[in-house]
Amino acid sequence: MEQEYYKTDQKFLTDLNALTITELYSKGYVLTRVKRGLFNQTRSLRIDLSRFELNSENRRVLKKNENLLCKYVELPYSNYSWEIHKLGKDFYTTKFGDGTMSASKIKEMFLETDKSNVNCAFEYIHANRDVGFCLSYINDTIVHYAYPFYDLELPKENNLGMAMMLKAILWAKENNKQYIYLGSVIDSKAKYKLQFQGVEWFNTESQLWSNNVEELKSIIN
Repeated sequence: MEQEYYKTDQKFLTDLNALTITELYSKGYVLTRVKRGLFNQTRSLRIDLSRFELNSENRRVLKKNENLLCKYVELPYSNYSWEIHKLGKDFYTTKFGDGTMSASKIKEMFLETDKSNVNCAFEYIHANRDVGFCLSYINDTIVHYAYPFYDLELPKENNLGMAMMLKAILWAKENNKQYIYLGSVIDSKAKYKLQFQGVEWFNTESQLWSNNVEELKSIIN
């Protein structure tokens, strides 16, 4: 089952305007899937896109996935089909255990925008078929790469999950966003998120953003 989500505070917004949401994110809050308007403060991770450049490992992953197309789509998603929530449920069950993410919740986030905090998705296409998605929140300033899932039957050596994240980061930079948020960093399983140039994490004790990655590694270890 899904472990208890690490949070240090919670806020509920009735006015979901972009300025207010951006301000919340700057204070370590991130959207939840529980209820529209509900945000948790956590050990959030983001990339300052003005400082982001691809490193050699990033380029290696992208080279392996050079035929992967990343497409931005607005929600509700007009081409929705049951295969999408099946793909998502299978992914979250396999990776994180039963009950982590239901098919009905995935379908709701894609189609019922009045119930959800996400407002768009990245669609990933390879060989003319959908191989992954990431439900996201985007406004003029920020991107939150929130709920990714992909076809786990594809070769692991392609590192599709990392390629998807990298393509979203590049999309955010190319579209003049200030930050892309990559969720929380709670334990060592999230170390893969720390490899990017320009990465910052929200210290919930000092209530400040830090670029001291070694300090974060010592906390999550």
